[in-house]
Amino acid sequence: MHLRQCLPWALLAVLLPAISTASQIPFSKPSPSRMTRTIVDALNEDPDYTSLLRLLQRTRLIPTLNRLNATTFFAPTNNAIKKHSSQPGSLWRFGLEEETDLVPDNIQEQLRQQLFYHLLNETISPLPEESSVPFYKTLLYPRKPSEPPTREPPPYPPWMPIPGGTLGGEQQRLRLASLENNFHVGVDAFGQGGAKVVKGVQDVGNNTDNFVLLGIDDVLEPPPDLASVVQQYSTISYFQKIMTPEIMTRLNSTSELTLFLPVDKAWEAFHPIERLYLESEFASDDLHRILDMHAVIEEHVAWSDSFESGLKLTTVKGTKLEFEVTPEGTKVRNAKLTQPDIYASNGVLHLVSSLLLPPDSLKLTPEKYLLALNCTKFVSLLHSADLEHLINDTHSKYTILAPRDDILSIFEDPEFPEPGSEELKKVLQYHFIPGHWTPNKLKTGSLLETALKEPGLNDHSQVLFVEVQSEDKKKSASKTISFGGAGVIGDPVEVNNTLIYFVSRPLTPPPDVFQAALPFLDLSSFLAAVFSTAKAEALRVQPSTTFLIPHNDAFKRLGLLVSAHLLSASSKDDLENVIMHHVLDTVQYAAPFQNGSQHSFSTLEGSDIKVDRFANGTALVSSSGGWADLRAGLQTRDLLTKTGVIHELSDIMIPRSVSISIGKLVKAAKGSTMTTLVNKAGFEWILNGTAPPEGSPWSDANVGWTLLCPPDDAFKTYNLTQLYSDLEGLRSLVAQHLIPTPVQATLGESDDPVSNNRPLVLEDATYSTLQSEQSAYGDIVFQRKTGSADFIVGIKGARGTDGKDDWARVVAWGRSTTGGGTGGVIQIDRLLTPYKPSWWFAYGAPSAVGGGGMVAICGFFYGVRAIWRRDTTEATYEPVGGFGRDDDDS
Repeated sequence: MHLRQCLPWALLAVLLPAISTASQIPFSKPSPSRMTRTIVDALNEDPDYTSLLRLLQRTRLIPTLNRLNATTFFAPTNNAIKKHSSQPGSLWRFGLEEETDLVPDNIQEQLRQQLFYHLLNETISPLPEESSVPFYKTLLYPRKPSEPPTREPPPYPPWMPIPGGTLGGEQQRLRLASLENNFHVGVDAFGQGGAKVVKGVQDVGNNTDNFVLLGIDDVLEPPPDLASVVQQYSTISYFQKIMTPEIMTRLNSTSELTLFLPVDKAWEAFHPIERLYLESEFASDDLHRILDMHAVIEEHVAWSDSFESGLKLTTVKGTKLEFEVTPEGTKVRNAKLTQPDIYASNGVLHLVSSLLLPPDSLKLTPEKYLLALNCTKFVSLLHSADLEHLINDTHSKYTILAPRDDILSIFEDPEFPEPGSEELKKVLQYHFIPGHWTPNKLKTGSLLETALKEPGLNDHSQVLFVEVQSEDKKKSASKTISFGGAGVIGDPVEVNNTLIYFVSRPLTPPPDVFQAALPFLDLSSFLAAVFSTAKAEALRVQPSTTFLIPHNDAFKRLGLLVSAHLLSASSKDDLENVIMHHVLDTVQYAAPFQNGSQHSFSTLEGSDIKVDRFANGTALVSSSGGWADLRAGLQTRDLLTKTGVIHELSDIMIPRSVSISIGKLVKAAKGSTMTTLVNKAGFEWILNGTAPPEGSPWSDANVGWTLLCPPDDAFKTYNLTQLYSDLEGLRSLVAQHLIPTPVQATLGESDDPVSNNRPLVLEDATYSTLQSEQSAYGDIVFQRKTGSADFIVGIKGARGTDGKDDWARVVAWGRSTTGGGTGGVIQIDRLLTPYKPSWWFAYGAPSAVGGGGMVAICGFFYGVRAIWRRDTTEATYEPVGGFGRDDDDS
């Protein structure tokens, strides 16, 4: 019976009467009563199977076919074999080629296995209805091909199928379906695909032996291994994307494997960053873990016909897959079975609607996010410093400041810490901030604690300065954020408990206090002062300190004589005490200074400083000593150091442990000669800063003292021997330079915070000296030179010497801390000699003025008399007869 085209199955159904052969018939020897016509005879009778017969002969399967009982053979026609042989590497084409050498003949084992896939050890009847897709067991027992293929034949002919193989002793399955009045074999679970049946022959013997021969239009390819099967389905393209070569090898080489794979949509349950990690080269271990929780390996393959409610399968990882079978479908751990029984040579593939992962089974750590986000070098450095615990904990909340690989590659130079070094460990810890710091939580000036524990902070956390600039306060995307001066690139990534910012450069922990202050040139004078003492190295490592560093101008505003004294070689102790008074023994960031109205803080010097904060926001620092109105303006900088923080001051503070007497200031003014004169004059108590002697005129006076001090060079033109021998003249000279100074009022909160460093007010001021009690020319006057910031001082009323001895230029000054901080020393460039006017100015001028006055008075009265006399001698008019006595008488 020859049918080139598809025989209508209505007719084929008539040719194939119902035979209830539901189970396979065992292999047996031919029965003597059996009809002599076999399936091989049927193939010989039909010229459409010449190629197939040729292949059966080459594979030595003719005896096998003759031995089979109740056989169904899906026989590829000549056209089907020709079409299949045209494909590259086709075994069918090689089998049809003429042999050049006769070789022992098991080299066609793979082709023989493919032919077994076309054979059933049963006759299929009745034919399936259109709504049914039944499966049948072929004679193919898949097995791993030997490498290289052996040329040894099976142990005995005929070459029958050998049970066993990679499906746990089961044969490979095959489906048959009716589609639009046509039958297809080798279809999927939905009846799609396969080869079409184009012709059919049935021969049923007198006994139970029979065969069904169905011609098909294509060769049936046996299912490949699971690795190849997985790559054929577009619905699991994401798994194909993340499948590694190692996973492919496992799917290829593992026998009795039942695999449940989620469709693409199921992977959307992962965060996009988690999926990005799974797609990276670093996710191999996690991918194997996922695979193991979707794979079952038992002694048999779990096809869907074995699924029933309550069934539990154990995965390779040990998790349980529980099944629920209902009329609506099958569920596996709440995932719907979307496509069952995709056959493979070493198992079966089932597609499910969602991932079959227990809660928290896949621990995607911050490390995996960083790897996926191109921070592999950062992760590698963390491992080298034994800090992987910072990125492997899924529960701790961290904000990570991560430089990407392209950023770190720029810093791979000798200056960057060596991998594994302790310095690198500190650098890396400084990139981790405990907590979840989203952009909305960040504020400019915030100091965030990091994972870096500094010994210099008594093992407390080092902090990190944050700056935030925003065009729109309501939109975090418009914010420009920087951590420790490193800008943030792009938007942060938030995954589970981790928030990752990508920074423009690696962060560097704060250096020691001197390295931190060194780039600020306006703080260099204080640093130089520190290095001139023996305290520098101790202060460098002193833990938990706050440095209040004054600006360079502070030394000038302190008064040049005070600065000169502190910086002199003989005053190291005073300088060290001043320096230590600028170091608080606790770490005080800006907040304590900015909040509240008044605080006191202890210093390393031993005494306290006081900080007053006024309503206008000004903060003034008062020292424990110095003069009463000694204050400095505080500028909170939060300049971080390894041991604390640095703030800035406008002025230098003097503690009570430092006593700056007039004698020390005179020494700083290079006034040793003046010191000798003051001592000889009996005013040594002024130099020492002690109380006046009892009974002296000044013992009850509430005043300090200001000394006008010329330098030693000013005495070059003086005969010191003669000066020392004239005690009265020496006292007058010293008295001309000593100014009793009343206690000055302290500054109020509205005053300029710059301290009053002058012993006296110098702008157009007149002061009495001790010489004023003895001489009308004892007072002195200070004036500012026209068009200049310099001052001059002169003896009030002095004249007649062209100003050579009675005025001087003010060079410098310094305010003492003794006597209540009132008074001090004013350095002048020449000696003020007590003024004694000359004889002419003392007597001649007054006499001349008096004599001139007398002459003028005498002249006035002489003139009056002369006029009077002239009036009495001139003729006058009289009455006729004159003024005689007779008139009176009458």
